[in-house]
Parts: sequence; structure tokens; C-alpha cells
Amino acid sequence: MGVSLAMPALAGSASLYLSPPSGTYTVDNTFPVAVKVNSGGEAINAAEGTLIFNPDEVSVVSLSKSGSIFTLWTTEPTFSNSAGNIVFGGGTPTSFTGTSGTIIAITFKAKITASAQVNFSSGSVLAADGKGTNILATMNGGVYTLKPKITTPPIEEEEEYVPPPTAGTPAAPVVSSTTHPEPEKWYSNNNPEFSWKLPTDVTAVKLLINEIPTAVPAVLYTPPISEKKIEDLADGIWYFHVRFKNQYGWGGILHRKVLIDTETPEPFEIIVDNEGDPTNPSPILHFDTTDSLSGVEYYEVKIGGAESIPITAAYLKENPYQMPPSAPGKHSLIVKAVDKASNSTVATTDVTIEPLEAPVITDFPQTIGVGDTLTIKGTSKYPEAAVTIFVKKEGEEAIANDVKTDSEGNWLYIHPKSLEGGTYQIWAQITDSRGAKSNLTEKITVVATLPTLLKFGRIAIDYLSIMITLAILIAVLIAVIFYAWYRISQWQKRLRKETKEVAQSVARAFRALREEVQEQIEHLDKKPGLTKGEKEIRDKLQDALNISEEFIGKEIKDIEKELE
Repeated sequence: MGVSLAMPALAGSASLYLSPPSGTYTVDNTFPVAVKVNSGGEAINAAEGTLIFNPDEVSVVSLSKSGSIFTLWTTEPTFSNSAGNIVFGGGTPTSFTGTSGTIIAITFKAKITASAQVNFSSGSVLAADGKGTNILATMNGGVYTLKPKITTPPIEEEEEYVPPPTAGTPAAPVVSSTTHPEPEKWYSNNNPEFSWKLPTDVTAVKLLINEIPTAVPAVLYTPPISEKKIEDLADGIWYFHVRFKNQYGWGGILHRKVLIDTETPEPFEIIVDNEGDPTNPSPILHFDTTDSLSGVEYYEVKIGGAESIPITAAYLKENPYQMPPSAPGKHSLIVKAVDKASNSTVATTDVTIEPLEAPVITDFPQTIGVGDTLTIKGTSKYPEAAVTIFVKKEGEEAIANDVKTDSEGNWLYIHPKSLEGGTYQIWAQITDSRGAKSNLTEKITVVATLPTLLKFGRIAIDYLSIMITLAILIAVLIAVIFYAWYRISQWQKRLRKETKEVAQSVARAFRALREEVQEQIEHLDKKPGLTKGEKEIRDKLQDALNISEEFIGKEIKDIEKELE
């Protein structure tokens, strides 16, 4: 019967209780107990409590929050089999009203023959009244009868005397099976099929299947058969017995073991332990179950869309499974327990990993010159952590590089390559030493362009203006030259003198232009800290002047030659 602890008179009649409050269970077996709340007709939004038990009588196998009315946990449900207690504290952002709200589920294991008591040592139930009023009136524990295991001694079968085969009788058959090929392996198929070869002189066959390893077959088949299918065989260890007869009598007997297990492992739950840190990227998963016949051989753990990971049952006994570092967010967990006959039981739950606080980008250029070095500064909450910087040019894949935060969480990123012209999006993410990650920061935009102005001393000249002016000048000079050429061919004698003067004037003008531009370029060369883009434009201007001078000089010489 349950144990009731009366509480002082409070503004309500809520109660904490165990379900079931009693029961009879066998030593070495497990049994479930749920911690429930009756709100007493009022809306509640939180409850907490401590349960105590005798650890010599029972032990806690697992705790589960699956199906709980609470989604927030001020005290994560934990247990201690050495101290003999269970502690929990939870709440809901909304409210609950009802007589049977499950808070947590406990799986106990019976250890000795006893009348085991599980009681509340403390507790509270808070009303959803905006004041957190404790309306708990009673706490009801449970009493569970633990009885010893009943062992049935094996039935000793009296072995039938089998006289030794006389000379000339058949040898023991050689039996094979397509459904159960390995005698020492468990199978979930309970319709085994057997076959054997009949020697030409065999006139009869005796068969038998039972649980006795050395039984003598008694079911006669004549004429002899060479195969046998047995349907709906019960689970367990069986022996198939076969014997041949010829004209000299009955021969040797074959005893063939058959292992059948069609039952799945016992249902179980997954307990997620993040060690009190919701950002822990590698929580420990506690799960265990039994299989009464063939035994659990291995488990398969599947996290989200990843491949299943097999873990032997023997290894798991000593090594609780720890998740590999996982990204922030909600992950589905599927654990499959597989017995030695390949029967399986599946348990599922979800785990939510909270993100770290994202790093903050504090300093970055909105525009940058082509060829300049991109530098970004930032800060974070985490010292000695890795900050991954993603730099993505429009139309291309993102490039990721890591930098470390200093002892105060500050970081400096210098892009390893000069930026080409275009628009870039940049964002960051932080990862600590455990592999825990933050969400991605918002993206910032940086535009890489050619410098707008080129400075000659105190005069700022637009690159585009220089190029357009130079192009027009060259075009005009070429037009003048060709016009002069045309006129000379028409009026060679009359215009020889004028053409020479024009050609000489054009040459002088171009040389003067070249000297002026050359002087400005030489002045630019002395300017410290030219960017790669500025250097490239300077060199292109120099090349354009050289080519133009060479071309015009050649044309002037051609005209002068024609005029001689």
C-alpha cells in the first residue's frame, strides 16, 4: 500500500504520487513506475520532488522524460543508486490541469526478496497563478513486493538404451538445412527444413524432434523420405534426430541442434545525459535491454540522417555510448536492439543541442580596392576557440578559413589572398574545443573595386578620364596623319612644305604630351604604398604611350620619305 505524507494546509489540494503504487515482481527483473501529479482541479505550471529508496532492495535502471507534461527542467531528472534517491524538477511554459499528469518514468530492477518502499522525501507543486503558490497537499509513495526467482530443475529423461549397430547397418545420416544451416546459430524462422541423401539400400527412416539431445527417433517413414519441414516450432533449443534402416537393421543416429527465437528484445528507453550543459555537442546516451532467449547481440545507433553505428552489447556494458560532436539543433535518435536471431526492438527519442553564442564582427571595410588585403576584426564570448570565416564572391563557392580567439575572445582575420573585383558576402561561426558550434552570423557585404582616383602630386585625375582623353588624342593624331597623307598624294608639290610643318608640329606636340605624362608617372612611382591595381594601370599607361609614339613616329617618317 502507498505511504502518504501530509503537508501543511496550503491553498490547494494537489498531490504527487507513484503509479502503480504497488505490485509483485521477480528478483533480477525490471518493472516501471511513473511519477505523476494530480493538480487538484487547479492549473499548475511546475513541480519538483525527491524520491528515496533502499538501494539494497532495488536499483534504478533508467529515467525517462518521454511523455512528460513538462518541457522545461529546472532540475534535470537524475538518480543515485549508491545514495538511493531520485531528484527532479520541471515546468511548462503553459499550464496543466488534470488528475494523472506524468512527470517522469522510472525503470527499477528488483535485487533481493523484500517489500521495497519508494517514498517522497520532499516535493512541491506550483500553481500557474503568476505567484508560484505551492498547492501540494499530499505525497503518496509505493510499496513493491519482490519475490525470488522460481527455478525449475531440468527434467531428467531416462535415456532409451540403443544397442550398437550391427555390421552392415547404415551409418548415421548427414543432414543439411537451407533454413537453419548452422547448428549453433539462432534463427527467427520457426519452420525449419531438413534434407539428407538416401543410400540405395535404405528401406526406412525414423525421425524425431524434441528437446532431448540424445533421444532415439521413433516416427517411422516407409518408404523412406529424404526431407522434412517442421512448422510452427516453439522458441527454444531443439534437436532433430534421424536414423536409417537397411536389410541388416537400424543404423547410427544423427542428433542435429536447432535454435529458434522469434521474440524481440524487451522494450527500452533512451536516456540523454548532456551533463548539465545544453550546448554539449556530445551527450551520453544510456540504453540497455534484455532478451530472455538468445540474448542481445548488438545495438545500432542512428542519429538524424547519418549512417547507423553498430555497437556490441558486451562493449556497451562497460562503455556508455557518447554521441559524436553534433551541430546545434534538434536531432532524432533511433536505437535498435538486435538479438542473436536478428529480432529487433527500436527505441526513439529526440535530443536538442543549443548553439553557442555567435561571434560578433566589429570592424570590416564596406569597400576595398582590388588587390588590397581584406582585414576583419571581431569578438566572442569564448577564449581560445576557433572562428571560421566564410568569404563568398558572387557566383562562386564560399572559401572558409579559421582563426583562433585570444584569451579575451577577440579575433583578427586577414584574408590570405588579395580580392579580385566584385561583390563579396562574409559571415562567421565559432567552434569550441569540444566541437560545440554557434549559429552562423548575419552576412556582411564587401565590394572590391578599382580605385576611383589616381593622384599626381596634388592633382587627382580620374583613371577613366585619362584613358578616354589619351584615346581621343591618339585618334585625332592618327586622323591628322592620314588626312595629311591623303592631301599629300593629291597636291604633293603644293603642300610638301605645309605637310612637313604639320608633321613636325604633331611630333613636337606628342613629345611634349609624353614628357608631361612621363613626369607625372615618375612622380607616381615615388608614392609609397601603391596597390597592385594602381601599379597595373600605371604600366598600361606607359605601354600605351610607347606604342603610340612608335606608331606616329613611323608614320611621320613615311610621310617625309614620300615628300623627298
